Amino acid sequence: MSDHIHEIRPAGDRAVLVQLGSLSDVLRLQHALAQHPLEGQVDVVAAARTVLVTGDSVRTARRFADALRGLDIGAEASADDALVTLDVIYDGDDLDDVATATGLSRDAVITAHTGQAWTAAFGGFAPGFAYLVGENDTLTVPRRDTPRKAVPAGSVALADNYSAVYPRQSPGGWQLIGRTDAVLWNLDHERPALVQPGNRVQFRAVREFMLAAPVAAEPVVAVAVPEVSGGVLVVDPGVQTTIQDLGRPGYAHLGVTGGGALDRGALRRANRLAGNETDAAVLENALGGLCLEAVTDQVFAVSGAGGDLSIVGVASKTARESTDRQVPRDAPFALLAGERLTLHAPEWGVRSYLAVRGGIDTPLILGSRSTDTLSGVGAAPLRHGDALVVHEAPPTSIVGNPEPSPAEPAEVTEVRFVAGPRADWFGAESLTRLSAVEWTVTAQSNRIGLRLDGEPLERSRPGELASEGTVAGAIQVPASGLPVLFLADHPVTGGYPVVGVVVASDLDLAAQLAAGARIRFIPVSEQTVES
Repeated sequence: MSDHIHEIRPAGDRAVLVQLGSLSDVLRLQHALAQHPLEGQVDVVAAARTVLVTGDSVRTARRFADALRGLDIGAEASADDALVTLDVIYDGDDLDDVATATGLSRDAVITAHTGQAWTAAFGGFAPGFAYLVGENDTLTVPRRDTPRKAVPAGSVALADNYSAVYPRQSPGGWQLIGRTDAVLWNLDHERPALVQPGNRVQFRAVREFMLAAPVAAEPVVAVAVPEVSGGVLVVDPGVQTTIQDLGRPGYAHLGVTGGGALDRGALRRANRLAGNETDAAVLENALGGLCLEAVTDQVFAVSGAGGDLSIVGVASKTARESTDRQVPRDAPFALLAGERLTLHAPEWGVRSYLAVRGGIDTPLILGSRSTDTLSGVGAAPLRHGDALVVHEAPPTSIVGNPEPSPAEPAEVTEVRFVAGPRADWFGAESLTRLSAVEWTVTAQSNRIGLRLDGEPLERSRPGELASEGTVAGAIQVPASGLPVLFLADHPVTGGYPVVGVVVASDLDLAAQLAAGARIRFIPVSEQTVES
């Protein structure tokens, strides 16, 4: 196996990026890790020349390099080579540009696309997106100079020597040659992705679709229900409130990131105070403004960002006397039927976590109730009038004692990072500047990542990096030179070099940084990070 591995680089403190010599080596390693997972292995993301392997702890990730070098991957990758046939109307906006780039006519492009079998090599940046490799290089074309802000769902596209189908509307820079009505991602199926790695894909030209069904319906599960006899009503959702738990690790190969709460420590603390299991679903609110009304008596606990919590009693709607009051954070409190809880704008930080005893009850999707804002998996963000169903707390549930609130962020927040895996794309001056200066969080930041402002980092080499797996905490540097720090809803793969990765235990700090906050990156070795 060591002959096939060119290099193994750390990707933070809980993952490694394996550089291989060919796509066939990538597929063999991917198959071997699927059949014989490493101890502590969580996700495996294959790409054109790399495989990203993430672990469940610092300790297990440290063992990956030796285990990978000793792994027997066999001569060939045995994969599911089932044939998937996709009907396509070839009327894409870039069909003429593809014809020009390849020296073919429009009809010849269509013939070349339908006349060969394509193989799904690995998953992409969105659930159901698969990189398809053809039998020849006839249709090798560059990406568009300017990516589209919105590529329609069902678009059939080409880029480099790959073809693909966009499963949902999303930004993209591939050349569009046609469209299909096939649903590439359906959570109602046991295997949500229509095209799995190893599958063969045959495109078939048609003049019109047989069914007038909507193209590739969005996989969003609404949280609202018409009527409830208990639980909580959303009076005002605030700027953004989503349902979160500890996420859905293990599905990155299908384009689904781990997601979950950005400030995982705050989620665990709120659940502990409310008497829940630490992974129970809670509400994650950004920047306050949330107002909830209890339909039946509830026990709440709120942690995370600092700010006031107030309760307004509605005595006329209840049989008991209620009084308006302030309640503390990081302590359990009762919200009686008819009372309204308001989460005011935070005095510091961004995100608050509201746990209700029993936990929020929404459908489990790939093992999690969390909302993934990038891929659209999970419940939609809360809206006015939504009704939240609450699980009945088990008899053994014990409400916790008040705990000390977390400290307000420092004037400059320091987070530790491990260099690489693509630090060699930057010169010594840029690498020094990354950790020597303070970066400012911009207003364009969200659950996907913190966009940072400062003096741009310059690359030391030309060209573009082939897309490869990414992790939460990755400090990715796009062409602008201004870093983006990936958070929970980051894309599974990315095509910009990652100069470093923030250690997992420091990401809670990043989750609470508002626009205008300053951050400094502190370099450490992955060997010095605590297990």
